[in-house]
Amino acid sequence: MPNPIEPKWSLRLPADCSIGAIRSVYDVIRDAFARQHSLEIDCSSVAKADVTSIQLLLSTAKTGQAQGRPVVLTALSQDFRRTLRRAGFSSEAMSDNLLNKKKDGV
Repeated sequence: MPNPIEPKWSLRLPADCSIGAIRSVYDVIRDAFARQHSLEIDCSSVAKADVTSIQLLLSTAKTGQAQGRPVVLTALSQDFRRTLRRAGFSSEAMSDNLLNKKKDGV
């Protein structure tokens, strides 16, 4: 049984989270999620993203939600925010729908 006061494990996404690199991003997230009860995903380094990265993060959050395991996005880079807007999301919508987003890592 997971410890409810277990600290969140932080994972920093790589600069390239586009379709060409998404398999390796998926592998990193899957491995981290398998080892930790809760997961904090730092998006500050993301310089290249597309709808595949949004889909992966939404799927991760939905899986975490179904398993009672929190997934938190922190420090969304400007490039990632632009990708969200182009895909029809706002960073607030991501937070409201599935992700517990911390603003600027706070």
